[in-house]
Amino acid sequence: MGPRPEYPRPALRRAAWVTLNGEWAFGAGPDPTFDRSILVPFCAESELSGIGEPPGDVVWYRRRFDAPAAEAVVLHFGAVDYRATVWVNDVEVARHEGGHTPFSAEITAALRARDNVLVVRAEDPLADQTIPRGKQYWKAVPESIFYTPTTGIWQTVWLEPLPLRHIRGLRTRPDLESGAVDVEVEADGEVEIIATLEGQVAGRWSGQDRGRMQLEHVVPWHPDSPALYDLEARLVDREGRTMDRLESYFGLRTVETIDGRFHLNGEPFTQRLVLDQGYFPGGLLTAPTDDALRVDIELARSLGFNGARKHQKVEDPRWLYWADRLGFLCWSEMPSFHEHSAEAERRLIAEWTEVVREHRDHPSVVAWVPANESFGLQKIDPSVRSNLLVRLYNLTHELDGTRPVSSNDGWEHALTDMCTLHDYSPPAELARNYRSVEAALQGHAGDHAPYDPGFGYRGEPMLVTEFGGLWLSGSGGWGYSDVRDADQFLEVYAGLIDGLMQPGPVEGFCYTQLTDVEQETNGLLTFDRVPKVEPERIRAATQKPKGGQLKNHS
Repeated sequence: MGPRPEYPRPALRRAAWVTLNGEWAFGAGPDPTFDRSILVPFCAESELSGIGEPPGDVVWYRRRFDAPAAEAVVLHFGAVDYRATVWVNDVEVARHEGGHTPFSAEITAALRARDNVLVVRAEDPLADQTIPRGKQYWKAVPESIFYTPTTGIWQTVWLEPLPLRHIRGLRTRPDLESGAVDVEVEADGEVEIIATLEGQVAGRWSGQDRGRMQLEHVVPWHPDSPALYDLEARLVDREGRTMDRLESYFGLRTVETIDGRFHLNGEPFTQRLVLDQGYFPGGLLTAPTDDALRVDIELARSLGFNGARKHQKVEDPRWLYWADRLGFLCWSEMPSFHEHSAEAERRLIAEWTEVVREHRDHPSVVAWVPANESFGLQKIDPSVRSNLLVRLYNLTHELDGTRPVSSNDGWEHALTDMCTLHDYSPPAELARNYRSVEAALQGHAGDHAPYDPGFGYRGEPMLVTEFGGLWLSGSGGWGYSDVRDADQFLEVYAGLIDGLMQPGPVEGFCYTQLTDVEQETNGLLTFDRVPKVEPERIRAATQKPKGGQLKNHS
């Protein structure tokens, strides 16, 4: 089996598919010689690719393949950073801009039965900070909060053989209150859909375009009991014969912000999140295996967290699948640009639109974060910044009106559904900062106010979505606060949680961070996923009840 052999699009599955992961010819520069090989889907900067060094701004890939027998064949790319051009047998079949989102192309007309030549050109100008790149550094050596960049292909490449008439799209919009699910299909004819829960039929629908499926058994999705309905969609001809078949799933749950609290399925819910950068030893942004994605969620749960803020990364669809399956909340966040321009705004808006459309059917996704800490927006007029933030807020709600939006996570919010603040103060100071709404809104992030001019707190839920950053003295790298050993680590960590869970306005938190990443060694786990403190002890502190007795931590 080649690298990452699992089905890459678990929310829309077909039985037949062909992975193109594995060894490809590789070259760099304007006129490549394809004199090296690379292991796809790992980027050239990663050790697992077989190259392990910066390749330059332009990279090329080439591989040969035999076409699967089918009336139509679609070529899929999970993600290529940043601009991609694709040829099959010297015929250009696709162009895509955006380093974090999937794209595809029907390549049937360009194919021959055997020995097809697939060529991909990827361009990722490292010095161009108007490109949304998140934590990927634009200088030669990673430093501070920025890490090794990713150039080119970094998610699975695969072929999908299809009948000429097939299901082109399937969306589900679960409605817990009505015990139903709205379905939308794009297909060349009538589609029959069956929903099952634990093997028992829960609902049926047939038709074209869109409709509502009433469910016989209504079981909500919740982190404590992540019930998922399986979905089978069949495209049928007039005689009732199956022409195409898709499998999917959905979860029934509601997310709301009411009277300053976050509600899940109609009940107040305290989000205990961990900041997760999604970097992996050997693979950087690409997990070495599917198990590595699942294990990260299991490790976070063992530490007492019920979700993660996927920080400045659009995660692999397999991670979202495991979050849905295991019951783990996700805040979906757009990687930022770091230099503002009209072109930077266009790029971010276009790619964020793709992200929301890709993630909005996942029950685990409970919040949208289009911007973080004014990345790329610090040195511009506040009115220009807030104008962009309001446009992103409105766009996000147009694409998905079922989840809250954190307009600029950390500070300088414009229109927002949650007041999300970042504060790396020590325990006693953190506790003082959040004894009241008034104290919290004084601002504790240097020159950064919680809201931009013209905007202010309207009673939305308040969460501290970055704090902590503890690191062990002498362990190398850096963190936000140092502690001498595991015992002091736990003492300070517990004090931080106590300070936020005291009686007061804070309704949830996100601790920095799950793992060490390169030079930033402030994780609860090492980069190799080894706990620094016994998970049971961290778990007990993480799950401190809201409104409990505040301990005397200094």
